[in-house]
Amino acid sequence: MSDGAATKARSTKKAHPTFHFLAGLGSGVSSAVLLQPADLLKTRVQQSRSTSLLPVLRSILSGPHPITSLWRGTVPSALRTGFGSALYFTTLSTMRQLVANNTALTTGATTTSSSVLPKLSSTQNLFTGASARVFAGMVLMPVTVIKVRYESDMYNYKSLLSASSHIYRSEGLRGFFTGFGATAVRDAPYAGLYVVFYEASKTYLSSTFGSSRHTSTSTGGAGLDLGLSTPTLQLSNPAINAASGVFAGVTATTITNPFDAVKTRLQLLPHKYGNMVKATRLMLAEDGVKAFFDGLGLRMGRKAVSSALAWTVYEELIGRAERLVVHDEKPAAL
Repeated sequence: MSDGAATKARSTKKAHPTFHFLAGLGSGVSSAVLLQPADLLKTRVQQSRSTSLLPVLRSILSGPHPITSLWRGTVPSALRTGFGSALYFTTLSTMRQLVANNTALTTGATTTSSSVLPKLSSTQNLFTGASARVFAGMVLMPVTVIKVRYESDMYNYKSLLSASSHIYRSEGLRGFFTGFGATAVRDAPYAGLYVVFYEASKTYLSSTFGSSRHTSTSTGGAGLDLGLSTPTLQLSNPAINAASGVFAGVTATTITNPFDAVKTRLQLLPHKYGNMVKATRLMLAEDGVKAFFDGLGLRMGRKAVSSALAWTVYEELIGRAERLVVHDEKPAAL
């Protein structure tokens, strides 16, 4: 198969949605398990105005089981992040492909890029990213509530079953969706902005540090190009994806942290805070503006690393799956 035919095949043969689901699941579970201590510490810091990072960390490390305590809530966190990532990436890839196909039919423009996802405009990236994240968040909301309460020291749940039973008895089915409004308000702009920043960063880094970029260093006295060139600093695709993930994670996290702080208070003390508007007013009255940025450093670090890890693993797995599809469909040599 010629290079042109191989390129065409890669642009038309896409990985089955099952691959996107499994790749998202794998990347989500790995990041959740690895970064659970940061998530737990962030929840403890956000749970009240009198809590700060160093006393929380000292309290955990001075306990009888510091390692186990730091990874408390890993099971619900892995379920939430793993299946949340799987649903998110599957929905995102499907929506982006539909939008890309519709754009191509309407304008006749090509929408492929070096990414495993179609190239879209910033507005389309914002819309598809936000929609996919809100959908995944709604489906996994019950696990999110259990996860946050596991990470807090306000509840002493022994198992997922006991946690579910307690929430249902005390709050009914509604309790499993506590804080969904704040979560959606947080996740929609976060995910939308993340995809916008992620794709913009990849485009910039690929054009600046991509493997095909070289700088010409010698020309003859009469302007004759001697054909010599010196390669500039080059980054591999995984390195570009990881760097873009860190940049997008830090930027989007900073913008949306107030909604995350409100969500945490709602899920831990629903009877006190009631709804997003009431929670915002109470937090302002009791703790001031600072409360909306509690845990920002932890969340920023956790999101930057987890997003970079998740998107790098996801893109690599899908890229390999699509290359495998093309390879398996190559005609046998005569």
